Amino acid sequence: MNLKDFNAAIDHYHNFTIRRIVERLRDGLFDPLGVTLLTANQEQLNQAFNVGVVKLEQNQAPGLCLRGAYGQGKSHNLTYLRQLAQNLGFVTSQINLDPRELPFHDFRLVYRALIEQIRFPNNELNLVQWWCKITSELDSNDKYHCQRVLDLIPLAMPHYFRSVLTAIALKNIPLTPRQLKLKKYATFCPREFPWLLGNALQGNLVPTVRLRHALKYRQVPFYKDHSLVRKGWEPYLQTIYALAELFQNLGFKGWVILFDEGESLIQRSITTRPKSYAILDRLLTPDNYPNGLYPIFAFTDAFFMQIQNEDYERLVNRRGIETPYFSKNYGQIWQNIRTHSLNELSLSAWQEIATKLTILHARAYNWHPTTESTRTELTKTLQASHTQEARLRIKALINQLDLSQQQSRNDHSCRE
Repeated sequence: MNLKDFNAAIDHYHNFTIRRIVERLRDGLFDPLGVTLLTANQEQLNQAFNVGVVKLEQNQAPGLCLRGAYGQGKSHNLTYLRQLAQNLGFVTSQINLDPRELPFHDFRLVYRALIEQIRFPNNELNLVQWWCKITSELDSNDKYHCQRVLDLIPLAMPHYFRSVLTAIALKNIPLTPRQLKLKKYATFCPREFPWLLGNALQGNLVPTVRLRHALKYRQVPFYKDHSLVRKGWEPYLQTIYALAELFQNLGFKGWVILFDEGESLIQRSITTRPKSYAILDRLLTPDNYPNGLYPIFAFTDAFFMQIQNEDYERLVNRRGIETPYFSKNYGQIWQNIRTHSLNELSLSAWQEIATKLTILHARAYNWHPTTESTRTELTKTLQASHTQEARLRIKALINQLDLSQQQSRNDHSCRE
């Protein structure tokens, strides 16, 4: 965003909003509007994202990997891409793969985090609320209501989640006061059903017996056809793909899922890495790409070095039979995955950021910087902080602007 567009953009915002940007950046925090206004190299980032959008439209796997060292703005750029995706009509989810709190190999937790972080364009609904809204537009008195709901759900949806989605859209079976007193209906707990079904869809663990009661009384006709037990990570990954297809079928461009700190995959033990790599492989290079899902990961260079250096010849003894520890040689398979390198910003790019910060700071605190002296001090700050990561350099620039503002006020007081 050039300075002309930048000035035009901030004219639309109240002083409080601009001040909040500055104060969050001073504390090293993300600000959504700050990401929009201060992202550098936007054209290259837009182009990298749009290549994936084209692949999505051509039913090809669109996965993208942001690649850069610590402090090069991977988190910032992921946030920018999320905003870009939402503006283009995508559903989005962005999560941080903390190796202690959200290990990638425990994919149920990853699924749950993605569902919790779902954001729909132009509304604040969560997944359950959105699904209730969509299905409430169908005629619930129609005798084919259940079938119309099922027609919305992709066939690829696993049985467990297909049953839950259907139950959320249906009403409880009508029971008379006399029937409610009968022992056979003792398990009828209508107040509990929305909680059970909502948690089940979000990936939380709920008692299967109680869930069966909810499905029964919501009149889901097929829930007994298959087991409601989910084993391993496959059902959760399949559900993510099916939800992306559902979103696309109902008017969105798809589902963009963004993963920060992807290098956490190699920070776990050798016993968990094969599973993590297998899941990642299914996301980035699926054999049969289903429509709608656009995964984006942020990795450091160390991740790609580890992938190349893994011992893919390693064998493990399973029940007396030696089998490969890794099911594939991911070092070879992932050589052609699409990456976008985040190079260190040039001095001119940082000077442009410093100029924008100066404009924001002046608008936020209603002062008038002395252009030449302020620019000189900010240049010195950039030179002194050149080894620091991006957010710390921005903090240093804002601290210098605070000093410049104070000096400007002191000078003004002396003149009076």
